[in-house]
Order: sequence, then C-alpha cells, then structure tokens
Amino acid sequence: MNDKLKSAILLLVVLASFITCSQNYEYPFQNPKMSIDKRVDDLLGRLTLEEKVAQMMNQTPAIGRLGIPPYDWWNEALHGVARAGRATVFPQAIGLAATFDDQAVYETFDIVSDEARAKYHHYQANEEYDRYKGLTFWTPNINIFRDPRWGRGMETYGEDPYLTSRMGMAVVKGLQGDDPKYYKSHACAKHFAVHSGPEWNRHEFNATASPRDLRETYLPAFESLVTTANVREVMCAYNRLDGMPCCGSKPLLVDILRNEWKYSGIVVSDCGAIDDFWRKNRHETHEDAATASADAIRSGTDLECGQSYRAIIDAVKAGKISEKELDVSLHRLFRGRFELGMFDSDDRVKWSKIPYSTLDCQAHKQKALDMAHKSMVLLKNANNTLPLTKSIKKIAVVGPNANDSVMQWANYNGFPSSTKTILQGMIDKLPAAEIIYDKGCELTKEFMIEEFSGAITFNGKPGFEATYYNNIKLEGSPIQKETTQAIRYTTTGNTQFANNVPLTNFSAMYTGDFKAPETGTVTFIVSGDDGYRLYINDKVVIDDWSAHSTTIKQIEKEVKKGEVFRLKIEYFQAGGDGNLEFTAGVKRPADFSKTIAKIKDADVIIFAGGISPSLEGEEMPVDAPGFRKGDRTDIELPAIQKRFAEELKKTGKPLVFVLCTGSAIALNWFDENADAILCAWYGGQAGGTAVADVLWGDYNPAGRLPVTFYKSIDQLGDFEDYSMKGRTYRYMQQEPLYPFGYGLSYTTFKYSKAVLSQNNIKTGKSVDLNIDLQNTGTVAGDEVVQVYIRNKADKEGPIKSLRAFKRVNVAAGTTTNVRITLAPEAFATFYGDTQRMEVRPGEYAVFVGNSSAAKDMTELSLTLE
Repeated sequence: MNDKLKSAILLLVVLASFITCSQNYEYPFQNPKMSIDKRVDDLLGRLTLEEKVAQMMNQTPAIGRLGIPPYDWWNEALHGVARAGRATVFPQAIGLAATFDDQAVYETFDIVSDEARAKYHHYQANEEYDRYKGLTFWTPNINIFRDPRWGRGMETYGEDPYLTSRMGMAVVKGLQGDDPKYYKSHACAKHFAVHSGPEWNRHEFNATASPRDLRETYLPAFESLVTTANVREVMCAYNRLDGMPCCGSKPLLVDILRNEWKYSGIVVSDCGAIDDFWRKNRHETHEDAATASADAIRSGTDLECGQSYRAIIDAVKAGKISEKELDVSLHRLFRGRFELGMFDSDDRVKWSKIPYSTLDCQAHKQKALDMAHKSMVLLKNANNTLPLTKSIKKIAVVGPNANDSVMQWANYNGFPSSTKTILQGMIDKLPAAEIIYDKGCELTKEFMIEEFSGAITFNGKPGFEATYYNNIKLEGSPIQKETTQAIRYTTTGNTQFANNVPLTNFSAMYTGDFKAPETGTVTFIVSGDDGYRLYINDKVVIDDWSAHSTTIKQIEKEVKKGEVFRLKIEYFQAGGDGNLEFTAGVKRPADFSKTIAKIKDADVIIFAGGISPSLEGEEMPVDAPGFRKGDRTDIELPAIQKRFAEELKKTGKPLVFVLCTGSAIALNWFDENADAILCAWYGGQAGGTAVADVLWGDYNPAGRLPVTFYKSIDQLGDFEDYSMKGRTYRYMQQEPLYPFGYGLSYTTFKYSKAVLSQNNIKTGKSVDLNIDLQNTGTVAGDEVVQVYIRNKADKEGPIKSLRAFKRVNVAAGTTTNVRITLAPEAFATFYGDTQRMEVRPGEYAVFVGNSSAAKDMTELSLTLE
C-alpha cells in the first residue's frame, strides 16, 4: 500500500471518528467522548466576558443560547443534606467526631451523598434550580475547635488535628464517591485557614499564628483532605491571616495550597468575604470591589459567594486583570461541573439511578440511630446508677431540652420525616411506666411564657382566619382560606402550611381578635423563615419582612382584662423551607416549686438541659447572659438551669443529667452532685431514642470527648489569641474536668502486652503496635484504643499528640488483640529551620490508653534511625 493510499485511509478514519463523536451534539463541549479539558476549552471559547463573570459567582445564570441551565454552587450537607426539604438528619458534626469511628462516618456520608444525588436529579427533572438543590456541598468544616467559646465549634470535629483529619477525609470520600468517571458530589474543606472565632468580629478580625501553630495545628487537616482525600473544593475564610484577607492571601492560596500541596481544584470564598476586603469598618485592605476582586482571583479564589465579582467586568476593561486570568478560574469551575456529569445525560451517570425514595428511608433512619448511639459520651456514673432498671414505675423528665426536636437538628440541618425527642424516647422505651413531664425552666431566661388558650377568635369562632396566596406579595386572589386554631407551621418534610398551598414561594395572612384574659403584660412572639410582620390594631409592631434564616422577635403590651385587640400577621416564604410560629402569653417567673410538687413521687429524675443551636452558632442575634452573637462569653451552664438542678437534687431522687450541647460546658456542680451525666450533643432525628437506649442499657455507650471539658473559663486564654499555648489537651498544663478522649462504659477493659513490632526503625518506615484488650465486665462493649506520641527531644512541642485510634467491640469476658499501624507521618515534628512538619531520626514516646489523660496509660519507647 503506497503512502498516498495510507494517508487517504487515515483521513477517512479521522473524519468518520469526528462525525461519530459529533453526531447529535450542537457544540463539541456537549460531547461526552471528548476529554474534559477539551470540552472546557471549547465552552470557554464561546462565552462573552459578561457571561464569564456571571459564572464566577455562586448563583450562576443560565446561558440559554448554549443550553446551559442556571446553577447555584451554595449547598450544605454538614450532617445530612441541608435546607432542601426532607432528608435524614444525623448527629451534629461534633457528635460524629465523638464516635471515634471514621468508617462509620464514611458510611454516613455515603448515605448523605445518595440522598443528595436523588434530590438533585429530581430537582433537575422538574427544572428546579434553587439554592440548596445542587451537588457542590460546602462541607466539612475542619477548623480546629481551639476554644469552647466559639459558637461554630459544633460544626467541627473537635480540637485535635489528627482526629479532624481522619473524620474530614471520611466525609470527603463519602460525599465524592468512588466512580472513576463522575464524582458523586463535591466536598469542600472550610474555612481556610486559622479560623475559629470570634463570630462577632470575623469580618474585620486579623488572626495571627506562629509558624509552629500554623503547621502543627491549623493546617494538617486541610493538607490531608487536599493531598490524600482529593477534596474538590476549598473555602477561604472571612478573617485576615497576618494582615491579609484569607481569600486574597497568596501565602495561603498560592504558596501553600496550589504550589506546595499541588491543589488543582476550586477555591470558593465564604459568603460576602470579598466584600470584607473593601467595605468600611471591615478589613479595608482594598479601595473598591474591582481591586478586591482582581486580587482575590489572582490569589486563586475562583468562585465568589457574593456580588463583588460583578466589578470584574470594569476591572478587565480598566486593565486591572486580564480575561486570560479569568479563564484559569473558569476552567477549574467548569471542569468541576463536567466531572459531576452536569452536562451529560443521566444514562451516562450511574449516580442518577439512585431513587428519590431513598430520602430518609428506613435504612437511613437506622443509620441515624446507629450514629446517635455511637456519639453518646457517658461522663459520670456514680454507684452504677445507669443503666436504669425497666421496672421503674414513675419517671420524671424535665428540662428545656427534654421535648425540643429542633434543638436536636443543630444548625446547617435538613428536615427529617420525624424526630424522636428525649421525652418521646422515654415514652417509647417504657410505655407502661408513668412519665411525668415538666419543662421547669427555659434555657437562659429567668421566666417562662405561659400561653393563653382560647384568647383569639375570628367572627366569634376560636382561632385565626388564614388566607394564602400563590406568590410572596399577598397579591391576587387567595388560593386557600380557612380557620386555624394556632399558628405553628412548617414546610419541612414536604409538609404544606395548608391544602392547595405550595411548599415554596407563597404568602399568608392571619387575622383574629385577641381578648385579654387578665390585666397585666402580654408578650407576643413571632418566629419565622423567611419574612413576617405583626400588626396590633392595624399598626405594625414587629417588622421582619426580608428573606433570611429563622428569626424570633417579640413585643410586650400592657392590657386590661377583657380588652380586645385586632391582630394581623403577614408572612411570606421565598424558597427552601419555611416555618412560622406565633405565641401570645404572659411572662411568669420560673416557679420550681410547681415542678417539684409535680415530680416529688418519681423514682428517678432525668434532667435534659444544656444549651441549644438557638444560642450558639454562626454570627447569631443572641444577647443572653453568657452569650454574644453566637459565641459564648462564659462556659458555665446558664444560671437558671443550675438553680433548677439544685432544687431537683433536694428531692433526694436519683438525678440523671442529659447534656445537650455543641461544645464543652463547665459541669463542676453536676460532676459533684448528679448521679449520672450523659453528653448527648445534638443527636439528630434519632437522638431521643439513642438517649433512652443508653439510659436503660439497650446500648452500651462508648463515645469519647473530641474536646477538653474545662473546669472554668479561668483555664482558658484570651479568645482572640490564636496561640496554642495552654490550649487543648496537647498544651494544657492544668487538670481539666474531663480530658480529651474521655468516656465511660457499662463494662471495664484491661490493656496488656502492649508491644511495638520493632523498637528501632528506619525513618520513613511504619511500625505496628499490638495490644491485648480484655473486657473484664459482664456486658459486651466498644473500647476506643487511643495512641499518642511525643518527640522526646522537642521541648517546645505538644505534651502528646493523638496519632492513631481504633474503636473495637469486645464480648464480655473475652480478650482480643488490637493491631494499629503507625504510619511514618505519625512521627512528624515541627522544625524551625525548615518551618515544616518533618519526620527525622530521634527518640519518641508512644502512649496507649483510653483517653489523653488515662492514669494507667502504657508508655513505650521507639527510636527512629
């Protein structure tokens, strides 16, 4: 065959291949047989400058001429798919950390991503492109919980870099899946970096950290997620680090993230973080939005959650940044969407086959219960008070968290089809027993609201007239009218406010006459999401008419008995989920005597207290004693609860304290006076069942504290000081109330024959640790074997650092051998000459035990050569 004939045949083959690959596709970027990079390049070449800029903000509009639908990058899945209707709600992240079981956390987030995919394809089929309906999840939060006063600490995996790394990697792998062609969803490591409060000044705060603290504490989890778990997104933080806003920090985003760690994925700003560069009374490091945006993009912030990037068009035209520089970020952004299969047909994406029926299905409900079980930490059990006997006849369940389902959902939450409160868990556990419930007190307030019954009527009939509209402006003809006895509504779990009323984008008006049942001060309280107004006699007295997260507002009014007022409440819901609640009542001083009289004959008192996501969280409008804007100013239990507990103690009945919290609480009084203490965190939809199972011995607790429980605020440094000196178990010189890694069981364990496979190894090699673990009790249980390491020559380093752990189940009376491999990086130490964590020859101490401060901890020696 001559060369001309060969060339002709080759040309025909190439043309045939091109025709085959291009058939049915209007543009090459639509062709799934092309490489992703070529598809992205083709797409970028077709976009105008204005279209490019619009695609660099989280709410990306459709590009109709190219068949590209709109997409919102902002989605949440902190402990279940969040803010998008029905979903399984697992324990809050801090509770997941308390499991010390990263395999179980991986399985949990494999479920979360199943539900995410089912939702996404359902929404796409219905052309629903709202926020929280996508696949790019801004989870996990792997900041180090260095100080218990930080309100968002509950979103993290605790105070330890290694535990945070292990849990964070499990989340990433569960969310992103194992398909070689398409990611199941995106995970996002946030907030990069050196970010853990305070909330109230985060938009202007400048964090400083020594090179050692940066490398040893604040960066390891991020490095693990980037270099080992292949996380596809990283979110830069609000604060400055060493004078530079994190979303414009070249040392962070270029030198470390891109160059040192070779990260090629997407960087997204925290919401409004670019605004903080230039707005007055914030960082004020840049003169305007255009300069700020150009700097952020050059530093590698590809996607802005906010609006400052709108100024990029002017910045390009003014020569402050080139369109070619934008293309670098846009390539990463579109590559991410292609890798998720967003531009390919569902039949090519295996994740599209996950049915919508998987949402909060029975298997997922069971996993929520399993994780709630695993998260429970038994802090005290004097005289084997627990487990309680099921022959108990009369049980008192009291406290502000006993019957609160929303508290259990924590923040950044989804909405389960049902939730078991702690009270309901008790009722379900012992249906034949007499359960006496009394709230007793509020979380922080010195009073309670006693709601009036039957005080509101419309045209002489009890309740409000409710009128609903198929828009958010109370306009047009009503789509539904009815009378409602009370205003307590939610669209969570795909539940309508009323028949014929849509789940989203509607408005409502409630009208009724309030007749004062007594003379005094009446309190009117409205809470809602998104916007609401309260009118009294046609005058607006509460106005919160804007789309945002749930808020609670109240007004007090002096009234005379029999006086009548016309009430009107207007409400609108603008997407996602909605809720509205109205209360009219009178403040009564907390009267413990009524509660005590009610429960005096109980056989045991279960006091469910602590704090709540309504008090701690992200930049919240909270101003109660001990709290500030979502953070805490003290770590004591609110005073009203302590006084209530003191009265409960006086009854002489066994007192079991169930602590609901997202962070450490100073529990000195309870440690001295309660008969048992169970830390239940914010346990998710099955939290109440899990508490009951533990209290009555149907589950043997084995959770461990992922944070140190300090005795008081006196054991803490300045909240705004990011130095690790004296902080957490790694540097703390004082004795805490409960140490990191601590937790009790209904059985006992004995460690013996702890040996290393070698006592001298070459630097860079692994070593095995073997321990015989005996269950010396009478019931099966889990033990969390913890391994800590210290470099003996490092005088300025941590006292010890967690470097391995394993949760092991051991049957009663049996012994099992536990083998843990210590990888080379377990011996990494910070060295000032290189400003890096490195593994070098030297002498190391290896500690094995069941907490960071176990008194019977075994110490072994190892030499690295």
